[in-house]
Amino acid sequence: MNGLQTLSIANINSSTPMGANLLSSGQGATFRLWAPAAQEVRLLWGYSKTASGSWSNSHEAKLQQTGNGCWAGFVSGIKHGERYMFYVVGPQGGTEGLKRDPYARDLSDDPMWPDCQCLLINPDAFPWHDHGFSPPMFHELIIYQFHIGVWYIPAGRNNGAFLDAVEKLPYLKALGINAIQPLPVVEFPTMYSLGYNGVDYFSPETDYGIKDADPALNTYLSSINQKLLSVNPDFTPYSLKDICGTANQLKVMIDMCHVYGIAVLMDVVYNHAGGDFGDKSIYFLDRKPYGNQNDSLYFTDHGWAGGLVFAYWNDNVKQFLIDNAKFYLNECHADGFRYDEVSVIKNEGGLHGWLFCKHVTDTCHYIKPEAVHIAECWPVQQAIVNPTGQSGAGFDAVQNDGLRDAVRGAIGQASQGAAAFVDMDRIAGEIASPVLNDKWRAVQCSENHDLVRRDRGWRIPRIADSSDSRSWYARSRSRVAMGLTLTSAGIPHIFMGQEFLEDKQWSDEPAGPYQIWWQGAETDKAMSDFLRFSKELVAARNKLKGLRGSGLNVFHVHNQNRVLAFHRWIPAEGCDVVVIVSLNESTFYNYELGFPVAGYWAEVFNSDVYDNWPNPQVSGNNGNINASGGGMHSMPASAQITIPANSILIFAYQYQP
Repeated sequence: MNGLQTLSIANINSSTPMGANLLSSGQGATFRLWAPAAQEVRLLWGYSKTASGSWSNSHEAKLQQTGNGCWAGFVSGIKHGERYMFYVVGPQGGTEGLKRDPYARDLSDDPMWPDCQCLLINPDAFPWHDHGFSPPMFHELIIYQFHIGVWYIPAGRNNGAFLDAVEKLPYLKALGINAIQPLPVVEFPTMYSLGYNGVDYFSPETDYGIKDADPALNTYLSSINQKLLSVNPDFTPYSLKDICGTANQLKVMIDMCHVYGIAVLMDVVYNHAGGDFGDKSIYFLDRKPYGNQNDSLYFTDHGWAGGLVFAYWNDNVKQFLIDNAKFYLNECHADGFRYDEVSVIKNEGGLHGWLFCKHVTDTCHYIKPEAVHIAECWPVQQAIVNPTGQSGAGFDAVQNDGLRDAVRGAIGQASQGAAAFVDMDRIAGEIASPVLNDKWRAVQCSENHDLVRRDRGWRIPRIADSSDSRSWYARSRSRVAMGLTLTSAGIPHIFMGQEFLEDKQWSDEPAGPYQIWWQGAETDKAMSDFLRFSKELVAARNKLKGLRGSGLNVFHVHNQNRVLAFHRWIPAEGCDVVVIVSLNESTFYNYELGFPVAGYWAEVFNSDVYDNWPNPQVSGNNGNINASGGGMHSMPASAQITIPANSILIFAYQYQP
């Protein structure tokens, strides 16, 4: 091996990107790897299958040390799609062996297989169609969260894939959401996963791809092009090569989301990596002897969620994670991020963890100001969303547990019967986060992937009526929970299946009893009615500017009646909206309630209509009310209204449909 060729460092300098990168001239590719403790690093490429069915490389050469612990080399003539690997010789007493490129944009197969290689990808080759797309303003987002592998699994397939998500885009468009947030999509080593144990941060999970040799790929191509051209007949259709490879299929999903006017937020895990890393992974990349986890290069000896916390004190580690965020924005056209457990970064990383948060948000805001950055951080705190220039972490929004827990708690209390205490005060105090200065920065939900996982919490219909999740009690209380999610101050977040009353917990295993029951949305009347309710409630939020404004006043709370009412508007503009919520099991007639302006208010939404659609016994206000009464509830006017049992009503002042 000592007679191996040493690659030149032509076309390489301190600003050359890490990993494998094809030159725009087409002359070849540069390769860079950070492995400070290694004695030697080689590049292996030209892989082909042997007679025995395994893969063998035809080329091998040494990389050169270029400073700062990096190794580099230039390969002339190498092309897009080439398979490659690094071979790292560790320090004295260490080990040696193959390693995958931490920056590999795609992998040839499951990384637990012995013959997995990195794929050299030309990021400029993908034919994007999203040039005119702009993501929604942050306060106008309505986020739909789902898991690629289990959300939608077509008949005959073992798990869901990126291209299967494309098949459901007309459904999402009809639902009215304007952003999707898939659970993490990076390569993980286990058979199934939520996605939070990733090991290859630039490579999408190979199980979410349709293999190039799969005959079904042609069927997917035809269906995708049909959707593409139905939106704009002038678009150039995808070719088969455009959708080959898992990395391209992730881009197809993002591109087609943009064609349909839907933003894509990536769920990124920058607090830890792995669980089961595997010997060829990023773990102990420079081949120091296994043992002390602090020698694992990218990590510390602090564990989290079965993996290891990143070593934020090392600038190269910080840069690796920042480069990953830049990759998603630039090469994948992502529209923002949900950052998993920022509290771990802050608590475990200390000052360096906090600096990383500031660096990644500052960098990404500079690259793509319209991209949103949502932190998961417990407890919720204002400093997380303060600008970095004001000693904050620079995130734009934060997941909020206040309203979530208040709503789930109240639904559970209401399920104990008509005489039970229901804490409407707690909900009232969380309609807008009391912790955050800007009301829109709270991401509001009543279900998410953590809450309703198998062996964890129940979905809302089960909380609403544990004995019968299709009863009137379950249906009506679930409408209240969804209504509060979509009318409170903040960014609404819906979890897969919630929009049509899915009552089962979920699992990342694609087979078994926890699959989303799509057929129910068409064949189960309770579910199809609830889907109609969800669509029209989302449409109401999108239509009524006051529901997205910063003006908020909760002006009536009555625990005994189980009723609350709040006013939302846009300061200096108006667009006044009043939302009334009841968890009472009986209808109120002639309920006296204050209103912020005297005159006619249109009843633009009444959840009672959707029970056994169209509800033959609907209770309501015949489309409008006249707030002609005297002042009440600290409001200048009042009206007598009908409030249906277990309902949410929306009134809009001088509303013009």
